[in-house]
Amino acid sequence: MGKLEIETCEIEGLMVITPKVFYDNRGYFSETYNARDMKEAGVDTVFVQDNQSASVRGVLRGLHFQKEHPQDKLVRVINGEVFDVAVDIRKGSKTFGKWFGVRLSAANKKQFLIPKDFAHGFLVLSDFAEFVYKCSDFYHPGDEGGIMYNDPDIGIEWPVAEDMKLVLSDRDTKWGSLKETFA
Repeated sequence: MGKLEIETCEIEGLMVITPKVFYDNRGYFSETYNARDMKEAGVDTVFVQDNQSASVRGVLRGLHFQKEHPQDKLVRVINGEVFDVAVDIRKGSKTFGKWFGVRLSAANKKQFLIPKDFAHGFLVLSDFAEFVYKCSDFYHPGDEGGIMYNDPDIGIEWPVAEDMKLVLSDRDTKWGSLKETFA
């Protein structure tokens, strides 16, 4: 294999993936996705949709999940930097309600594999960021659920700088806690 560096996380199923980058005097080249290499690494997911978003510093999106049509996601940043978070919402999991976060940036080229039944969110740390992700199921309107980003029972340590003003969508300010959502 050799084209992917795989880091497993303390929460089973989550992986930080760093593709090999080839630099020369023209710039760089990297394979950002290769199904054969992913399968060798134990990821046998078929992705059916790619999404891209752009956000400014302080934008916090999440924590989102799909209720009836859960998606595996492979996320990365192609411009700027974000702090990306996954929260285990698998019923019966020994790590239910636990979170893991990783800095993803255009510079470090890291990708984050988030399996089905995890809530997902990110905070933009740079002045501007473009976020790209693959999904294993199509978007289904009305299927999205969420958990409040600052749920004290989850305790995510968002790296919010003193001079950073958080920007959330109206919807993201109205999600309930983990306990309320999965009562």
